[in-house]
This record gives sequence, C-alpha cells and structure tokens, in this order.
Amino acid sequence: MNIKTVFPDYTLVDTGGGEKLEKFGDYTLRRPEPQAIWRKTLTEEQWQSAADASFIRDSRSEERGEWHLKKGMPSRWIVRYDYKDMHLKFRLGLTSFKHVGLFPEQAANWNFIYDSCKEIENCKVLNLFAYTGGATLAAKAAGASVTHVDSVKQVVSWARENMESSNLDSVRWIVEDALKFVQRQVRRGSRYNGIILDPPAYGRGANGEKWVLEENITQMLECCAELLEEQNSFLVLNLYSMGLSSTLARTAVRECFGAPKVEECGELYFEDKAQKQLPLGTYYRFKR
Repeated sequence: MNIKTVFPDYTLVDTGGGEKLEKFGDYTLRRPEPQAIWRKTLTEEQWQSAADASFIRDSRSEERGEWHLKKGMPSRWIVRYDYKDMHLKFRLGLTSFKHVGLFPEQAANWNFIYDSCKEIENCKVLNLFAYTGGATLAAKAAGASVTHVDSVKQVVSWARENMESSNLDSVRWIVEDALKFVQRQVRRGSRYNGIILDPPAYGRGANGEKWVLEENITQMLECCAELLEEQNSFLVLNLYSMGLSSTLARTAVRECFGAPKVEECGELYFEDKAQKQLPLGTYYRFKR
C-alpha cells in the first residue's frame, strides 16, 4: 500500500529535472532529487523566484555542496507537526549534505508509531539510526519509554533540542553504532514492544564502524527479532536506497520475525502541485 503523506507545514511545490522545490513552514528550498526524472511544471524563472535557498552540489563531491541564500533566509527555523494529541516542533537547519534535519514523508510512520504505542501498556520503544528524532518524539508523545540510538553526537543533540521544543522529556539517548548496541542488548536479554529501523545505505558508527545496508541488514534484523516482544509489539522499517523494494523489505523481515498478524508495505510519497507523485522511501511495518 503506497501512502500519500500529509504534513500541513510542508508543501512539495514542483519536481523534475533531478530537483525538487519544497516549502518548509515559511521558507522554500530548492534541492537535488535524483528520482524526479520527469520535466518540471514551473519555469526556471519561477523556480529561481520562489526559492529562498538553493543547494548547489560541489563539483568534487556527489554528497556535499553549499547553500545559496536569498536575503532574509535564516540558517535555522521551526516547523510543527500535529496529529491527535501529538504536537511536535522541529528545528530545521541547512547542512552541507543538502539535508535540513527532517524527512517529512516519515509523518505517515509517526502516526502509526503514535497509535501503536497508545495501544500498548508500559510500551518500550527502540529507535535505531534515529537521526533528529521524529519517530522518537512520536513514541514519547504517546507515553512510551524510548531509547534513541544514533552514531553521530551532533545529530543526537539536535534530536534532544527537538524533544525540548516539543515539551517532552526523559528519552534515553545513546551515541553508538546501532548494530553494536543491539548485539549488546541481545546479550543482556533486553526486550522492547516497538522497534524502528531507519538505516542508511552506507554509514559509519561512532568509532568508525562500517555499515553497508545489503551486507548488514540481515544481521540487524536477526538481533531485533530477539529483542521484540512476541505479543503487543510492532516494527517499522524504512529503506531509502534506490532499487530496494517493499517486497524485498517484507521478505527480509518475515525471514527473521515470521508472519505477523497485520502488515503493510509500499512507498511513502508526496504529490506536488501538478499532482506528480514523488516516491521518497520504501516502508514495511507490522503489528503482532
């Protein structure tokens, strides 16, 4: 099942030509988007006029670049996300990797996490590769006890800032390689009601540990299968790598966890103003 995400403080204005034009709160950004292989709807002049900040790739690097800002464009600003009794605030910022500290398409998963935690008494959640904490805050807003794991100290500090802005507290923060952490948790016999996995295609742990999705994901899922409670539990897996399908995710999870009671998989996407649908990641999630 593909899910069109709704995020009131976010608008996908236009897509095409390997780029996307998107509005976060009061500010419009222009960023590379390799999956936008079709033509733009708006003219180049309209894109230039609309964009408060444009990301220009460094010719020597596929990942890094710099932002060109119009006068009045701040380096940091706040957006909100509300769902039922969940009221989250995120501090955004312009990074040299084109990211801004938020993947708004994940709001569809935040809703699922919030609802799932509400259904489980004394819910314990583990968020791995947790970045700036959208899923962490969704679980916490539902009353769960949350462990947030990411290998980058600055990103964990950013997540803590988002927690405080959202008037939440008492998250357990862990700066460590995610695979090492779950291996230790297995040895200790720890158990969780919810596990959230948002692994990158490639990455480095806190001490330089190498992560390659295709090489490490099976071991990670096997460890998580030992940590997740047999009943009253849920799992969320996101895959951003191009070419990895929801069928692949479903098969990999079922091999480790078995067949759940309820499962969903597909693509998360936004629709621009011309109704062009831009896929922004594969998801798989279950409840049991």
